[in-house]
Amino acid sequence: MAPLLLVLLLVVPLVELWVIVSVASSVGVPETILLLVAISAAGAWLLKHQGLATWRRLQQSLQRGAMPAEEVTDGALILFGGALLLTPGFLTDLIGLLLLLPPSRAVVKRAFRKAFALWLGKKTGFETRRRPTEAKVVRVERVGGRASRESPSPPPPSSSPVDPSSSLSDPSSSRDEGGSRDRT
Repeated sequence: MAPLLLVLLLVVPLVELWVIVSVASSVGVPETILLLVAISAAGAWLLKHQGLATWRRLQQSLQRGAMPAEEVTDGALILFGGALLLTPGFLTDLIGLLLLLPPSRAVVKRAFRKAFALWLGKKTGFETRRRPTEAKVVRVERVGGRASRESPSPPPPSSSPVDPSSSLSDPSSSRDEGGSRDRT
């Protein structure tokens, strides 16, 4: 990772400088500077617009109680695209603008998901659809001091006999004529 970062820190500025000098030699220096400023201004407007739209979608997902995975991914790519727009140069501005546009951002997200799935050793990409949460309802009854599931087991043998007329062993004995429990 460190050698890749070192190469990027050395190669990207050199390539950017070469592109800027090439554009300036063919178009002119003032026009090149004006073009860089115009691209940065357009990128700042697009960054604000896309960032606020993603922020609204994130808040709506949280209000619905849904996991905002898509919105968080979009936010990270928009942030990275904005950082690239701050870097002077045509190539970084182009990549930054591509990360700000929703159609090209969707392509980048798919590519990252596939790369991440391969990195995890999976052969297929991640599933982006949200599945509803499933729950199994289990009836639990308390019998003889132990909790049992679905089918009550016989009470364990105890040394003290249980009085069947006791309100603890027969819950229906503590009901009045209206069917409500007596809470004494």
